[in-house]
Amino acid sequence: MENEIKVSVSCITYNHEKYIEQAIQSFLMQKTDFKYEILIHDDASTDSTADIIKKYQQMYPDIIKPVLQSENQYSRGVKHISYTYNFNRAKGKYIALCEGDDYWTDKYKLQKQVDYMESDSECTLCTHSVKRVGTESANDIGLIRPSKVNRELDIREFILGGGMFIGTNSILFPKKIIDDLPTWFFDAHAGDYPLQIFLANHGKAYYIDETMSAYRVNVQGSWTNRVYFSYEQRIEHFKRVAKMLDEINEYTEYKYNKEVEIRKRCNLKDVVQYTCYILMKEGRFDELNKGKFKRFYNELSNQEKVELYVSFRGIRL
Repeated sequence: MENEIKVSVSCITYNHEKYIEQAIQSFLMQKTDFKYEILIHDDASTDSTADIIKKYQQMYPDIIKPVLQSENQYSRGVKHISYTYNFNRAKGKYIALCEGDDYWTDKYKLQKQVDYMESDSECTLCTHSVKRVGTESANDIGLIRPSKVNRELDIREFILGGGMFIGTNSILFPKKIIDDLPTWFFDAHAGDYPLQIFLANHGKAYYIDETMSAYRVNVQGSWTNRVYFSYEQRIEHFKRVAKMLDEINEYTEYKYNKEVEIRKRCNLKDVVQYTCYILMKEGRFDELNKGKFKRFYNELSNQEKVELYVSFRGIRL
């Protein structure tokens, strides 16, 4: 039907007053031959984010459909904000993702992705290249580009990629697939990584080698910063991801056991190296030989311990 909504854009935001307007404008600039809606969840921002959203809702009441919280849901333990507040109310055949501090750069992005999805009924994930930009400028500082050609992506690549194999704001998938989400998805705290693996496992994942969105790096207060700039949080995140990967391994009947174990090993080395760096930088040398750090360090092989030592030689703390 011509009046049916084809795509639901899911945007979650918190204290993004510097960025949310650009995100919304990048959604509204889309040129499509179908209708789409913009679902925005603001998690009780303490800045002017909600006011900016309200302004655009008044301008585009049939397109922009916000949920403006009065109490922060993340702090209340709601792990999957997108699923809980956006996915379940989506009217589109497909769901596209973009957080409030990121934005799209190609006005035909949705059309290109939907055209491919419509041409391949087995496709459960369509993605594309994403440019990485700084918080204060649009200057490119890198690309999230899993391939140099258009092609199908393998689930093994997603497992090994650790969540950064593709950009979240490049993801488009069929809404109906959320009815099949497994228990391990809801147990996981980081929604993007398990979602990528689930979608890739459920059908075909297709990559379009065009840069159609931008991901802002090191945004203050972002989930990535909260986890990766606190070694305690990184350790807890490591344990949760390891548990999730074990559950995925069982769910997929151990077909990707090799990739799962490699990814877990990479995560272990990452958390040990970062924790070691932080403790040394802060002069907390006594903590290097006790507690969680010592337990994780002891899991490293002798070769990995040597590599860790070499990586710190010459570093000025």
